[in-house]
Amino acid sequence: MPPLYLPVATGIAVLTLFGLALASLKIVPEYQRIVVLRLGRVLPQPKGPGLVIIIPVIDRPIRVDLRESYLEVPHQTCITKDNAPISIDFLIYSRVLDPTASVLRVQDFAGASQGIATTTLRAVVGDIPLDDVLAKRDQINQLLQAKMDEQTQRWGVKITTVEIREITPPKEVQEAMTRQMSAERSRRATVTEAEGKRQAAIAVAEGEKAAAVLKAEGDRQAAILRAEGFALALGKIFEVAKGVDAKTMSLQYLETLKAMGASASTKFIFPMEFSSLLAGFAGETRKVFAKE
Repeated sequence: MPPLYLPVATGIAVLTLFGLALASLKIVPEYQRIVVLRLGRVLPQPKGPGLVIIIPVIDRPIRVDLRESYLEVPHQTCITKDNAPISIDFLIYSRVLDPTASVLRVQDFAGASQGIATTTLRAVVGDIPLDDVLAKRDQINQLLQAKMDEQTQRWGVKITTVEIREITPPKEVQEAMTRQMSAERSRRATVTEAEGKRQAAIAVAEGEKAAAVLKAEGDRQAAILRAEGFALALGKIFEVAKGVDAKTMSLQYLETLKAMGASASTKFIFPMEFSSLLAGFAGETRKVFAKE
């Protein structure tokens, strides 16, 4: 019988060793580290990433996530500098920089962060009037982040971002804001309408001005063309007149006198040049008869 117990004991021992070996091997991903407490004392450096060997029973491994995490802080009632109660909820984004400090120096980081966030929010909002709280959300976010980071850096945790998600003012303030918004929209509509009318009047005036300028320019060009036409006509007449001889002029005088004599008027008009005209005409007549 004793020889039968030996294989069983050996098998149990092998299984036990195999289980211990499996328990001592830990696979740590890139975004995690393992803080090892060996007999209650922390090892100088956290382990990971990769394959990590842990001594069973003696070592106590604590995994720490290095990824950025967020904490949702529910609605908190705060009193502004001008004694207006408002409700604010926000998100806190944080990241572990020192895994060992985050294990040794704080028991519950989420709970501690929420407590610090609540007290910090009330302190910050208490120094700001209501209008600034509603209008300067980004500045409040930065101020909350700076103040919280001062508190959490001793835990090896960095507050990366604080984002206010919703600000709910009192009902009376909401009604006043609604009335103010309606009045502002009416004012903008009136200003927009007046601006449109002004632009339309300017456009009409500019159009009339442009039309008047074009008309004046057209009249000027027409006058220039007429003057040039008259100048050309006078020049042409002058050129023709230079070629007219005395005979032609005499005939023209006679034709004019003939037209004047054919009228019903009893008056007779003799030009000053009539005697010289007749003399020239008589001379020309004698020359004609002499040739014959």
